[in-house]
Order: sequence, then C-alpha cells, then structure tokens
Amino acid sequence: MVSTDRVLAFAAMSLLVIVIPGPSVLFVVGRALAHGRRTALATVLGNLIGSYVLVVAVAWGLGALVATSAAVLMGVKLAGALYLVYLGVQAFRHRKEMRVAAMDAPAGERRGDLRTVADGVFVGVTNPKGIVFFAAVLPQFVDHSAGHVPLQMMVLGLVPVAIGLITDTLWGLCASAARSWFARSDRRLSMVGGAGGFAMIGLGVTVAATGRAD
Repeated sequence: MVSTDRVLAFAAMSLLVIVIPGPSVLFVVGRALAHGRRTALATVLGNLIGSYVLVVAVAWGLGALVATSAAVLMGVKLAGALYLVYLGVQAFRHRKEMRVAAMDAPAGERRGDLRTVADGVFVGVTNPKGIVFFAAVLPQFVDHSAGHVPLQMMVLGLVPVAIGLITDTLWGLCASAARSWFARSDRRLSMVGGAGGFAMIGLGVTVAATGRAD
C-alpha cells in the first residue's frame, strides 16, 4: 500500500501545481460567470471525474502513450480547445437569455445538470496540464517494491482530486458570488454572461496555442 510519507509528498507537489490556475480553474470561473453557481459546481464535479479518468489511464499505461506521442497529445489538446471555444460561443450567443436560476430547479432541468457535468468531464480529460502532470509526476511517487503499482497510482490520484474539489469549488463560488451582484440587472447579467463566454473562448485559444507536445 502507499506509505504516508509518499502521500504527503505527493499532496505537497499537487498543491503547488493546483494553486496555479490552469484550464480547469479558468473553465469553472467562465461557467460560473456565464451560468451561475449551480452550473459552476456541476462543472467542478465533471472536471474532477475527468481528472480521475486521466489517473486511471496513467495507472494502466494509456497516459504514457498520450504524454509521449506528440501527435496524440496535440490531437487531445486541440479537441479540448475546440470544445472550450464552442462552449464559449454558446454562452455568448445566449447571454441575453440569462436569468438567476431558482434554487429548486424543476425536474426537467436535471438533464441540463448532467450535460454540464459531461462538459466538465470532457474538459478535464483533455486538459494538457492534467495529462502531463499525471503522466510525468504521479509515477515518481509509486513504491515499485511494494507491488500493486496501478492500485498505488489510483490511490495517490485521489489526493489531487480532493485538493481540486476544495480549490475549484472556492473559485466557482467566488465567481458566482460576483455574478449575483450583476444579476440584479438583466443588462449587467447579460454583460457578465458575455464576459464568461469570452473567457472560455480565450481559454480555448490559449490551450490550442501554448505549450509544446514534445
């Protein structure tokens, strides 16, 4: 099993990486500004599920293929970037239709929440920062002499997921709180919704244009 000192060391490394806002944080903030707290929290959940999918992929060897292949990593990165741009355009197009959602949304809107979680999963899975971190850093904290290497990786992978749950939720709540002030006016809400859309578009362009696959 994973020793306590390795868990703590990996937690410290994860915290250093997570506190630097990356695509997942900026995506959560953009969704919070565009759609509010409920969507932001559903996005956080989706992002974390997507991140853990990366952990499982690395644990069973698939992550190494993505991280070491320039073509595969570029394809994953561009797919995520294009999807971010698409979501940003959608948020901007519908900015005038935004209203503050009721706390007890009707049952018909639950499918929308599931769709939001799915959006977060896709962005989390295609996050280049997450791919490189889990593929390059996670294996270094595994004790090969203890055996059960994939299981050790999956256990260690819960650490950054837990940290991300706290930090991303705080980011989303802060952004949605700022949005609530704008929501007192339909015009201001439309403006902040458009800003959230532009933020996601800008994030998509940045993800596509920065970083090197090699």
